[in-house]
Amino acid sequence: MAERWATFDCYGTLVDWNGGIRSELARLFGEGQADRLLARYHELEPQVQAEALRPYREVLALTLERLAATEGLTLPEGERDALARSLPDWAPFPEVSSALEELRRRGWRLAVLSNTDPDLIAASQARIGVPFDVTITAEEAGSYKPAHGHWHAFSERTGADRVRHVHVAASAFHDIAPAAELGLVSVWIDRLDEPAGPPATRELPDLTALPETLDELVAA
Repeated sequence: MAERWATFDCYGTLVDWNGGIRSELARLFGEGQADRLLARYHELEPQVQAEALRPYREVLALTLERLAATEGLTLPEGERDALARSLPDWAPFPEVSSALEELRRRGWRLAVLSNTDPDLIAASQARIGVPFDVTITAEEAGSYKPAHGHWHAFSERTGADRVRHVHVAASAFHDIAPAAELGLVSVWIDRLDEPAGPPATRELPDLTALPETLDELVAA
């Protein structure tokens, strides 16, 4: 029987991306503006990613600069790389490590498909504390999600059977929609309780029930 693979987005799915970015925006520009600026940040980052294939730390810096400029704010001197500096300290969600450990116990192979840089994702994986079999970054994929490069690179490296591969992610735009385009089974982790779901195979509020859900989707 072919191996079972679960691929994951990291930031927003395994690691609290919103919390990490919001904390830095509050520190830089004040708590009162943090929520509004976070929403605007999420509009700007995909635009920066679409312009060119840059290291993710440069995407973070350019997006932060553009956010400040478009909102009429002053980015303090020396803070251009504030988001990249803080990223290794962004916390995993509470249930993540135990869920991933249980998946490994059940025989699942685990992979991360991330838009970030190799050193940044390595720091986050160390915080999660559960080993991954494969990590695909934007550098290896040659593109940023929602382009399909990460999934193509994963398939080329692993030879994973598509019918025994499930993609797990919180972002409808970056992950669930392209997974659907590729005909992959997917699980949407709807941490923000969004009103309209993307075209995912299953929907969960977090990773607590993920081991049972994946076993239902792909039998051992």
